[in-house]
Amino acid sequence: MAVDEGVAPAARTDEGGTVHRLKPNAVGLLGVVFMAVATAAPITAMTGNVPFMVSAGNGIGAPASYLVAMVVLAIFSVGFTSMAKHITSTGAFYGFISYGLGRTVGLASGLLATFAYVVFEPALIGIFSSFATGTLRDQTGVHIPWWAFAALMLAVNAVGTWFGVSVAEKLLVVLLATEVTVLAAMAVSVAFHGGGPDGFNLDPVNPVNAFKGTSAGLGLFFAFWSWVGFESTAMYGEESRNPKKIIPKATMISVLGVGVFYVLVSWMAISGTGEADAVKVATDNPFGLFFGPTERYVGHWAVDVMQWLMITGSLACGMAFHNCAARYMYALGREGVLPSLKNTVGRTHPRHGSPHVAGLVQTVVTAVLLVAFWAAGKDPYSGTYVLLAILGTMAILIVQAVCSFAVLAYFRTHHPETRHWFRTLTAPLVGGVAMLAVVALLVSNMSAAAGSESGSLVLKATPWLVAAVAALGIGYAQYLKRRSPERYLLLGRTVLEETKER
Repeated sequence: MAVDEGVAPAARTDEGGTVHRLKPNAVGLLGVVFMAVATAAPITAMTGNVPFMVSAGNGIGAPASYLVAMVVLAIFSVGFTSMAKHITSTGAFYGFISYGLGRTVGLASGLLATFAYVVFEPALIGIFSSFATGTLRDQTGVHIPWWAFAALMLAVNAVGTWFGVSVAEKLLVVLLATEVTVLAAMAVSVAFHGGGPDGFNLDPVNPVNAFKGTSAGLGLFFAFWSWVGFESTAMYGEESRNPKKIIPKATMISVLGVGVFYVLVSWMAISGTGEADAVKVATDNPFGLFFGPTERYVGHWAVDVMQWLMITGSLACGMAFHNCAARYMYALGREGVLPSLKNTVGRTHPRHGSPHVAGLVQTVVTAVLLVAFWAAGKDPYSGTYVLLAILGTMAILIVQAVCSFAVLAYFRTHHPETRHWFRTLTAPLVGGVAMLAVVALLVSNMSAAAGSESGSLVLKATPWLVAAVAALGIGYAQYLKRRSPERYLLLGRTVLEETKER
């Protein structure tokens, strides 16, 4: 089918229906990588997670936790990318699981993934607002309420999604490049100065030390948490050039590239602080674990820059999650999961080929959640960010585990001729079991991860909310199967002609 790259035409699906499609050929390999890495928010993962891992998790073994997580996620990605070579769909997990384990499990997983990305955006707006308010006050003496920054980020995210993925890509390239540069400058400077006061020591990257410390499980969970969103590469398949090649490459680059970066930066932060002092510094002044070595080996100016980049990094992350949530809503909507959705969130912009209606819906939902948390008196960081991030992480980790098992089933039933002992059997099996283990780590360490919000009703309700969303998907799929079988057959099956399952 010939496609005019300037518009987003309707296209035929496998079932013979017609849907509005996203703009084709809008983004290349690097663009997909940037969108995925943005969801990980490297500077937020480092400055926010590493100090907590060092103080309350596995101590100086935090870099080793990242090494273990990178290996596990790389194994998971082997099966994930094997499936991406056969299926290209904006629904990503929704489509993959629907083909592998059936439409009922597919819809439940699609709703869970959508739910996760929906709550991730207000979580990131919370931490963005907190960083922005604090940095502006500390560096200029000006106080602006956090909700003003929240409104600004909401507007930026909405505009970025309205004008399409290529606009968001350009913004993220700039934001990511700057935050990665300043973290790399700290790490390289420490390395050039001999590894800090104690010199180089391999203990922080010894995998054995990932399982030691005050709470090794908490440290490992935070390491996995730092990658949340890397799998979003698959949802840009319909908008990318040559998705059968780009998506698998982008996924592995995101996992391995981010992993190596995390290991080196966290190692140099601990080394630059001094292994003997790292735990105390991380406990007394968490940001000092990064600000200290940066000021000592790069200069005070770099600390000021790093504070501003913590703001832009959380902005980039929230923008990427907004795009993810909008695309999942669009994927569900265009199939008419509810008939009213097909011509609302299931539509794309006639010029920009963007899921503009879904993006607006996500903006409204995010605004409602932020107002609710504000009304409840929750702090934008310790309340809104922490509670919603834990909620979304539990949902997406469960979907990742289910997706691994879907890979096993898919290649047994659809493509037995391309089955492979490692790529389509061992890797997804190990990845799925490992993801379930990470979910168990989250459940057992939720209170510690929530900190001051350990007694919150939202935290206590988290497992039940996740279970309720999954049950809703299963129940509604069964309802469609009995009452509207023609709509049931469409669940997770919308793949366009030029990217159809093969």
